[in-house]
Amino acid sequence: MNHSMRLAIFNEFVPLKLLSVAETRFASSIVILRRFKLIKQHLQSMVISSQWNAHREEVGASFVRETLLDEKWWDKVDYILSFTAPIYDMLQECDTDRPTLHLIYDMWDSMIYKVKCAIYKHEGKSLDDEIEFYNVVHKILVDRWNKNNTPLHCLAHALNPRYYSDKWLEEDPNRVPPHRDEEVTNERKKCLKRYLIDSVERTKANVEYAKFSTKEGPFSDVDSIEDRWNMDPHSWWVIHGASASTLQTIAMKILTQPSSSSCCERNWSTYSFIHSLKKEQNDTTTGGRLDQFGSLEDVGMLEVANLSLDEPELEVVVFTDDGDVEGINSEVEVTEVGSS
Repeated sequence: MNHSMRLAIFNEFVPLKLLSVAETRFASSIVILRRFKLIKQHLQSMVISSQWNAHREEVGASFVRETLLDEKWWDKVDYILSFTAPIYDMLQECDTDRPTLHLIYDMWDSMIYKVKCAIYKHEGKSLDDEIEFYNVVHKILVDRWNKNNTPLHCLAHALNPRYYSDKWLEEDPNRVPPHRDEEVTNERKKCLKRYLIDSVERTKANVEYAKFSTKEGPFSDVDSIEDRWNMDPHSWWVIHGASASTLQTIAMKILTQPSSSSCCERNWSTYSFIHSLKKEQNDTTTGGRLDQFGSLEDVGMLEVANLSLDEPELEVVVFTDDGDVEGINSEVEVTEVGSS
């Protein structure tokens, strides 16, 4: 793309442009590979053409030709795209303005299972077998989920009526309703304690949740039960949630919240700021505290990608334009946690 002659040949054979993806965005390598796959035949026609052959002596020209004509290389591309597709699809789903906060918890579980199926299918193994590569991928995904998961995700999951419907539970024998999931239950209670300071209100919400989750009282109505699967969760609470006023108010706020994929982007701007000359000039202000960060020069790609703004060392200080350091309150509002 940086050589006019090769670009002219490329434009003659390929109807689509190669995407220019910013390095700070998530899945930039996957986006480019997907485009390669889409224009595979055009690329192969290009490198066997007389125009390309005329420039075969140029640096890299023969390597490009051999690579694009190597079916084993394309098989590797297919494999990469197959097991990263569920991850990419989930990121795309979250990178919208649509309400998705209540879907994140289940989307993570489904995504990890789809990744496992793709890898095991390629390896020709049973899901009960042990595959070292999948173990590595699984650990990365679980580590990221543990960093991103908040009590608000679990509360939103617990307030989604769909996850209590028989049709949803029957899709997978391993599924359980949210009120029977230990992690969801513990995190839901944490979130309600922060949201409802008054113990009387919190007790009222817990009683309402018990009736909602077990389909008792007003929630035993046939239409209420059927609509858990057929209706979007916000509309369901509008129609059927009047008997649980406290829980209905919370649900109607949470179930309209979008999520964010920004935590999966590469935070180069943050790292650049921390390791900038400004940090060196104002090190005395912090009492030498920033020395613990050291240098990122020897850190591998996976280690860098695994860092995020929720690291404790990055939460406790903020730098102002005047070079001062101010503390950050770690206790944030529940709505702020969901949008971060």
